[in-house]
Amino acid sequence: MPDLHILRDLLILIAFAIPVVAVAQRLRAPSTVGFLIAGILIGPHVLGLIERSEEVQVIAEIGVVLLLFEIGLEMSFSRVVRMWTTVLIGGGLQLVVTIAAATALSVMFGLDWRPALTFGCLVALSSTAIVLKALSDRRELDTPYGRVVVGTLLFQDLAVVPLIVVVGVLGPASPSTLAGGVRQIAISLGVLAGVVVTARFIIPVVLARIAGLQNRELFTLTVGLFGLGAAYATASVGLAMALGAFVAGLVISESEYGAQALSDVLPFRVLFSGIFFTSVGMLLDLGFIVENPGVVAGTAVGVVVGKAAIVVVIVRFALRMSLGVAVAAGLALAQVGEFSFVLATVAIGAQVIEPSLYQLFLSATVISMLITPMVIVGGQRAGSALARRSGLGAPDVTTGGPELKDHAIIVGFGLAGRHLARVLRAAHVPYVILELDDELVRSARDEGEPIYFGDGSSREVLGKAGINSARVLIFLISSIIDERRGVTAARAMSQTIKILVRTRNVVAMRELIPAGATDVVVEEYEAALELFQRVMRHYRIPSNTIQAELDAMRTEGYGILRGLPKEALHLDELNFLGIQHALELLAVEEGSPAVGRSLRDLGLRKETKCTVVAVIRDAVPEYDIGPDFVFDAGDTVVLVGPGPGLPRGAERFRAPQTA
Repeated sequence: MPDLHILRDLLILIAFAIPVVAVAQRLRAPSTVGFLIAGILIGPHVLGLIERSEEVQVIAEIGVVLLLFEIGLEMSFSRVVRMWTTVLIGGGLQLVVTIAAATALSVMFGLDWRPALTFGCLVALSSTAIVLKALSDRRELDTPYGRVVVGTLLFQDLAVVPLIVVVGVLGPASPSTLAGGVRQIAISLGVLAGVVVTARFIIPVVLARIAGLQNRELFTLTVGLFGLGAAYATASVGLAMALGAFVAGLVISESEYGAQALSDVLPFRVLFSGIFFTSVGMLLDLGFIVENPGVVAGTAVGVVVGKAAIVVVIVRFALRMSLGVAVAAGLALAQVGEFSFVLATVAIGAQVIEPSLYQLFLSATVISMLITPMVIVGGQRAGSALARRSGLGAPDVTTGGPELKDHAIIVGFGLAGRHLARVLRAAHVPYVILELDDELVRSARDEGEPIYFGDGSSREVLGKAGINSARVLIFLISSIIDERRGVTAARAMSQTIKILVRTRNVVAMRELIPAGATDVVVEEYEAALELFQRVMRHYRIPSNTIQAELDAMRTEGYGILRGLPKEALHLDELNFLGIQHALELLAVEEGSPAVGRSLRDLGLRKETKCTVVAVIRDAVPEYDIGPDFVFDAGDTVVLVGPGPGLPRGAERFRAPQTA
């Protein structure tokens, strides 16, 4: 009989996780919290249903690898490269200042400098898995504070190997030397560079060959090979496995196969990431917490508050971002991370820290992880409230410069913001731009754009941007929470301004319209309409029929989202009976050659081989269309004809284009 111990443990783990996560969802708590609680219940320190087995730990580590590989595929390598300032300055300062502060406080409380420095290294790292999953679920990876968090986490992950070297040489049981540590760091960086080069230049070629075989299973296996292979390569030189997978995902996302790779990885993410978070919950020893409640609570609170405060100061003054962004980033990075467990294992092996300090670290770490999803949810709200009270929400938006009137306010200067600004500039419409990415603000200002550093969801910033004299306010940001808050603030300040919002999904629209938005464009719905248009073109349905249907679908779809009654669609009413490619539904336009002329005068049949089979006038269809029938503007014509002649026949009913 095979050893069924690992299968039994997994069954217990999943069986307990399902009801606990369901209860968490009912209480509107993130699923991550449910997994952590399930781990606490089934772990060796509560019910004891699962002892801390090596097999579950291995599966949990694979879960982190797949989780970060998938998140890397959602992002892109070029986007991370553009964040080099945040990675080096923000991440570097956060790590150094946190280690120094935690070491100093530990020495003040009586620890020797070696375990104090080790403890500082342990708490300096944040949870890449928990934070990136929370931001990904909330679609906030590309928000200003999301970019700060991603950049800081990336620097922390790169610093794992140097920290392992530092901790390894502190203990009396470690044979490590400084020269050996430097050599290890050089090897690690070389392997990481090899992962980047391989993912950038070799993997796309291989995926192209595999895709050419048109075998979905082979493609999925190849994607899994690259993700796990990158994880193995980095783990073999001491780097975190998840770091290699994350970097590989980032680079692969730049290729044309990134979307399909993401699709193949997603089904595995939930299972393995759930196992990881549950296994983290198993670490928590409730007995140790009961025996030392004050010390554990004080340490956990001190770590969370201290790390958050350090990040707030760095983001606010070193990266020159708004207080709202700084507070949101600080709270998101306030916990201790999973890679600290690796560091703690090294410290125990080198006899740098005692078992009691290790238990204190574990307790504070798991507690900080447990509260992280709720802290992230409240982070943006707290940041905005503090920014409004302190008046620091808009350090760059001033009342200087020319007085603007009847202008447009653009909130967010990404791709859509740039295109909109270019169109407004060409139409000589005055506008101002609000953006929270300081580097983007500086580069756009150098190009002559009227752009200011400020939070466009803040009343103070909107006031300084001239909302009371503006005609239109456009939100082009990636945060649903900021969109809703900005719309609410803008509508409270002005009842006449037109508020337009570009949002990600349909759910957000149902909140934005009641909040005061004049009009909302939903990305996922517009993408569906674009796909419909392209499919219809492949069936050779005439372009103006497609456009009429798109207009009807858009009106109907957004009307349903607003709660309006459903309207009938042209293509639903017309049963084409297999002649889609030869039929055109046309409105007779004012100024077209057909207005006031008879069917005989138009010469349709003779010159284009097209036939008018029906005309709808004043909502009444007429089917007896003889050669003397005279067309009026506003008639709807049903035109049938061969493929080459149909477009020429349709031109008779369209007004000439003016230059």
